Amino acid sequence: MKIYPYKDHYPVIDPSVFLADGVVITGDVSVKKDASIWFNTVIRGDVAPTYIGERVNIQDNSTLHQSPENPLVLEDGVTVGHQCILHSCVIKKDALIGMGATILDRAEIGEGAFVGAGSLVPPGKKIPPRTLALGSPAKVVRDLTEDDVKDMERIRREYVEKGQYYKSLIEND
Repeated sequence: MKIYPYKDHYPVIDPSVFLADGVVITGDVSVKKDASIWFNTVIRGDVAPTYIGERVNIQDNSTLHQSPENPLVLEDGVTVGHQCILHSCVIKKDALIGMGATILDRAEIGEGAFVGAGSLVPPGKKIPPRTLALGSPAKVVRDLTEDDVKDMERIRREYVEKGQYYKSLIEND
């Protein structure tokens, strides 16, 4: 893992956060309690701020960046699947971004929403809370079911647990 300042901006990472091997974090990035950043993820805060809330998990090989004057915000409890690209967007609390999805500038993913694997959310698009959006460009296809919500909660919980497990292995080495 590599943590770099960019000019006068330094990443601020809560001590409880699990950072896997290969993670790179630069510049104006804030990562809150019990988050986990997984293998080979890159978070560059060298254009605008990036805020990552509590219990957020950002899975392997994801890339997070911004455009000028457009911060990147991931509220508490967000799950970001493997190989996602998030660019100057807002992901609201407890949302899930499926594997390989791309969310572009000024897009907003509503609270508890689910963006399916491989989807592209174009600039400025808003996905409503507790809906499933699929495709390229992403379109809302239905409201989430209680089973969907429970599965998203399970994933969130398991990633907090896994992150803390791996963190304990590193600390005991």
